[in-house]
Amino acid sequence: MNEQLGEVLIGREELAAKVAELGQAIARDYAGRVPVLVGVLKGAAMFMMDLIRATPIPLEIDFMAVSSYGAATESSGVVRILKDLDAPIVDRHVILVEDIIDSGMTMAYVLDMLRRRNPASLRIAALLVKERAAAAGLNAHYRGFTIPERFVVGYGLDFQEQYRNLPYIATLDNSEHTAPVALI
Repeated sequence: MNEQLGEVLIGREELAAKVAELGQAIARDYAGRVPVLVGVLKGAAMFMMDLIRATPIPLEIDFMAVSSYGAATESSGVVRILKDLDAPIVDRHVILVEDIIDSGMTMAYVLDMLRRRNPASLRIAALLVKERAAAAGLNAHYRGFTIPERFVVGYGLDFQEQYRNLPYIATLDNSEHTAPVALI
């Protein structure tokens, strides 16, 4: 499709099967309750929509947008809330839906912020967890795939706002340009 794309790591069918599996696990774990799934924009939007369609129980959704990169290629260490939740989560069962757990810094900040709002429970559903994060114990209760330390695009993940619409996850060949800007 594009000379910047590398190998396909996870194909369309594999993504669909894993999302269906995660939706069923959430339905089993939250039977009789109405969880709130909180998507982290923009990257988790596609995963979130497919996940809620695959979860056959009543649920609610909300979104947050956070950034720890700005215009840089590495995290600044400062997490900014660009869009906060629309509704309170006190005494609610919350599932934070994330596209990828990389270093875990932004995730730790968001989890801490959400815990201070006193939800009944708080879990993470992450489509992708990088090997380094998994080895450091930064996992998700609902985890799709563990991937190598490569920059990936597709299925909501982007490089300079492009490639989100790919129906699969692929690596980006960075040989002709500088490291990609990542907003989580």
